[in-house]
Amino acid sequence: MSSDLVLSLSGLTGLAMVALAALRGWDGWLALKRMELERADTGDAGSLIELADMRERLRKLEAIASGVDL
Repeated sequence: MSSDLVLSLSGLTGLAMVALAALRGWDGWLALKRMELERADTGDAGSLIELADMRERLRKLEAIASGVDL
């Protein structure tokens, strides 16, 4: 019985570690996209449209990350 408990706790701990690593990766990816937005050149109309599109996608991804339905 105690071996089942140890096995269950080990599995839960491993799952939590994987979930935390995935969340850190997601956060890093969002930070990269934010930096791309800040560094985007806004000189012509095509860049402005692309920048607006990227901002909208980033807003949606941040909403998904925070658990908000759009």
